[in-house]
This record gives sequence, C-alpha cells and structure tokens, in this order.
Amino acid sequence: MTGQFSPQFREELAALMRWRRDVRRFRTDPVPEDLLARGLQAFALAPSVGLSEPWRLLRVASPEARAACLDNYRACNAQALAGQSDDRAATYARLKLSGMVEAPVHLAVFCDDATPKGHGLGAATMPETRAYSVVGAITHLWLALRAEGLGLGWVSILDRDRLAADLDVPPNWRFIGYLCIGWPEEDDTVPELERAGWETRAPALHVETR
Repeated sequence: MTGQFSPQFREELAALMRWRRDVRRFRTDPVPEDLLARGLQAFALAPSVGLSEPWRLLRVASPEARAACLDNYRACNAQALAGQSDDRAATYARLKLSGMVEAPVHLAVFCDDATPKGHGLGAATMPETRAYSVVGAITHLWLALRAEGLGLGWVSILDRDRLAADLDVPPNWRFIGYLCIGWPEEDDTVPELERAGWETRAPALHVETR
C-alpha cells in the first residue's frame, strides 16, 4: 500500500461513513478487548495540532462511577425536557438519548488544555484546536468501531463540571464527550433522530464562495 486506494475501497469507505450512526440502543453483550484495542489504535492515529496529542481518556468501569455519570445525565435530561416547548416536549420525551444503562463500555474523553506536548504550535493563536483534535480522534474511533460491527453513542446531555468532579480529573482537563460503546440492537443508515421525527438532514451541503 503506497497511499493509492482502489475504487472498491473508496466505495466501501463511503458505505462505512453512511453506516456510522450515533447509537443509543445497545445489546448488553460484552465487547472483546481486542476489538476495543483496535478502535483505540485508530483513535491514536488521529492528527493533532502541533502533534500535541491532547486527548485524555478515562474508562468508566466501576459501578459507583457509572452510577454518578448516569445520575448526571438523568438530571440534565430532565432539565432539558422541562425547557422544551409544549409542541416539542412530547416528542423529546419519547427520544432515547443515551445508551448508558445498556452499553458495556463507557469512555469519558477530555482535552488537556495545559499539555506541554507540541510546544504550543498552532494552539497559541487558536487554543480551541486542541479540543478539535480530540473530536477528530473520536471520529477515527467511531469509524473503526463501526468497521468491527460495533456502535458508539456520544452523550452530551451532561453537566461537565459535575462529571469532572465525580471522576476526579485534573482541573486542566476539559470535558469533550462521554462515549458509550457496544453492539447495536439494530443497524440503519438513517439517523435515529430523523426516524423519530425530531429533525431531518439537509438535502445537500451548502458551500459559499467569497
């Protein structure tokens, strides 16, 4: 392999991206450690600003830590439901927005804003690029897991300060996302929020020219 990829590979890559969905409905079957390790290897291959590799991962495994994160989500989700308009509240209440109860693997992902690695290259003018680097790495993980038949769900309905305190992380670690990983109950190329009637995809990407 010299960096040239066949048309078949490109078609399969496009199919992989179509099948990559935000999964909320998981089976409880365990995830083999070798599959998870391959996904994390893909995570580590992601580019990062200044080669700073600012990602910090916590595997949330203890019953106590998981319960704290789940309570956090439930409190935030109840608050979000209360903030919905009358015509949207019923739809919101029907949505399944987290697979935290069923998913066998939980990862809390942070960005180390104070990392000396990379010597500030590229982040001095735009420090947020460190967080962007972590998000890009999560996309690597997402696609790699999907290629193994696994699903990933990104939970964002969380109080980040409470989560950081519950997980006892350093103060310079910025919370990026809580990831649930496991075997999907079902596969579908249509986003669940679209199937549930919450929102629809734009028909095409709009690109402006200046």
